[in-house]
Amino acid sequence: MSRWKALKYYIYARLLLAPLMLWAIVTLVFLLLRATTGDPADAILGSRAPESAKIAMREKLGLDLPLWQQYLYYLGNLLSFNLGSSLTSKGKSVGEIILQHFPATAELALFSLLFAVIIGVAIGMYSATHPQTIWGTGGRLFSIITYALPIFWVGMLFQLIFSVQLHWFPLGTRFPLGENPPQNITGLYSLDSLLSGNLAQLLTSLYYLTLPSLTLGLLLSGIFERMVRVNLQKTLKSDYVEAARARGIKEGEILWVHAFRNALIPVITVLGLTFASLLGGAVLTEVTFSWPGLGNQLYESISLRDYPTVQGILIFFGFIVVIASLLIDVINALIDPRIRY
Repeated sequence: MSRWKALKYYIYARLLLAPLMLWAIVTLVFLLLRATTGDPADAILGSRAPESAKIAMREKLGLDLPLWQQYLYYLGNLLSFNLGSSLTSKGKSVGEIILQHFPATAELALFSLLFAVIIGVAIGMYSATHPQTIWGTGGRLFSIITYALPIFWVGMLFQLIFSVQLHWFPLGTRFPLGENPPQNITGLYSLDSLLSGNLAQLLTSLYYLTLPSLTLGLLLSGIFERMVRVNLQKTLKSDYVEAARARGIKEGEILWVHAFRNALIPVITVLGLTFASLLGGAVLTEVTFSWPGLGNQLYESISLRDYPTVQGILIFFGFIVVIASLLIDVINALIDPRIRY
């Protein structure tokens, strides 16, 4: 089988699996939310509302129907891209809530991932090339410590030190209160200010973004440090690297041209999945820093038992994870031919 034919079949197989993965996520979200305690009618009307009003509200929401009918109705709405309406944000659909809050989460995830890759790859490469030094040992300890530390504790500690004590960074918002944010083009303040050519707004948005993204990126960098260190050490001991050394190729060229590229394949996998999990899992960071993103909105919706909003946000995050997994598999197949066979 030719190289491109094998790649084509591999991509087709992944494309066929993607809808099945999404269906499994959708079904799991539906069943888990129906199994949780609490009554949506109480969330809307209050626990002291008359029972007759609660019964009428359950009928309006379709909660009086058998579970299988609710499931079919739920799938039908999803196929028509209808995620329902929020129970607590009157007049807003779940789709509108996602569009309003997702750019803040995406911006936080992008910059956090940037910090994580820069810090993790740099420390991982140094640890792999200097394994017997104190700095190499420190790199290994760094990956363990950053992986173990809870984000909410580090977030509160960093806010206490850098915001409250040193006054280096602001607290609890994306942009100064009372000032107009950048013109809404993409919803990402840093990119919108750049597109509109407003340098002052760009610097302000980056200033407000630095502390939460650096905190999250620092704790994620340990994952990349370990992946780079382990795979680069393994690659540097391989036969083709030893052959390159025997031919007199400089050590720097061996590291960057021969070893680092092959060590990047598992890192790319982790990179994509980390970004997908950041989009869907930055809840603790957003809550800790009062960041107005989709993770914070999910937390508030769970607290208020706004089930349609919780359901819609979880499905949206699941869709992102499925698409990211598909793209990662295709990119890895392009880099490493062994994956396709």
